[in-house]
Amino acid sequence: MSESLERLVENLAIDGLTHFHHFRKAFPSEEVSKLLLRKNVYCYDYVTNHDKFQETSLPPKEAFYNRLKREDISEQDYRHELKVWDTFSMSNLGSYHDLYLLTDVVLLTDVFERFRNMTTDYYELHASHFYTAPGLAWQAALKMTGVNLELLTSPDMYNFFELGCRGGISMISKKYAKANNKYIDGYDDAKQNSYIMYYDANNLYGWAMSQPLPTGLMCWLDEDEIKSFNLQNISTDADKGYMLEVDLEYPHDLHDSHNSYPLAPSHKNVQDDELSSYSKFLYRDLYDGHRKRPNTTKLIPTLENKKNYITHYCNLQLYTNLGMKITKVHRILEFHQSPWLATYIQFNTSRRQEARNDF
Repeated sequence: MSESLERLVENLAIDGLTHFHHFRKAFPSEEVSKLLLRKNVYCYDYVTNHDKFQETSLPPKEAFYNRLKREDISEQDYRHELKVWDTFSMSNLGSYHDLYLLTDVVLLTDVFERFRNMTTDYYELHASHFYTAPGLAWQAALKMTGVNLELLTSPDMYNFFELGCRGGISMISKKYAKANNKYIDGYDDAKQNSYIMYYDANNLYGWAMSQPLPTGLMCWLDEDEIKSFNLQNISTDADKGYMLEVDLEYPHDLHDSHNSYPLAPSHKNVQDDELSSYSKFLYRDLYDGHRKRPNTTKLIPTLENKKNYITHYCNLQLYTNLGMKITKVHRILEFHQSPWLATYIQFNTSRRQEARNDF
């Protein structure tokens, strides 16, 4: 429930007061319920001591300025709080404070109860038995799929997988591009048509988690098995999968065509002598040599050859199909695999498609 209470209440209120059981017990009157069915505002920075609670009128609108968010409340919000004050015939700010807390608590209670009912219906799991949403999601996946995952107890195998995890590339490799698009202003009919396209992968994580994933029976291939290993003969949905540690050569004839987005990114601490002339110029121009360059490892796509590069066999198939060459195989870790998580992912995807709000 990584949303504000205001948003959560709005989502739950799509069906009116149907799901607000605790809220209705606290405020049986339908008129009052409709008045309070929202995230109310409070003068957090104004209340600096207990004496403020004895004030007999609602503080001015300026008192509701939120220094944390650096914003005032709207005129509409302030008029709403004035109406709340009058409706409940507030005797002082302390009474207003208590009502604010009560509404927050019962609204959040109903939101969580609705969430708890949903997890019970969908996964037969009680949300309050878990500390975090990821913990709940993991147990729901295991329960729904009935998979039996082998516990990885070998430190060597564990570290092998860890070294093969790199994250995602985030960069702007081409700083400027200009299209000659006949559908927009500035088109030059004397030049060849060109367009700038935006591409995005839908459901990237859902797709990846629906692919064959390791389940167990992990073992290292011996030297003879490595020698007879044929990477291209293994299908993406094979019963056995592989992680490989290899040396890769990046042929020079690929450098120009791959320059904007090189294959096989790696963690690298770029040294001063590896910086381009332009990067060195920027460093001198911006910092005048008075600031030491950070000694930080970054995930970088480069055209360099790779040594002891660990990756999944499907990635390696892609790299070699696009022209990289394997010059040496150091180790191969074999494991049984299946798309065991796909059922859980597809179930949640369908529930999300049926949802009437982002929550």
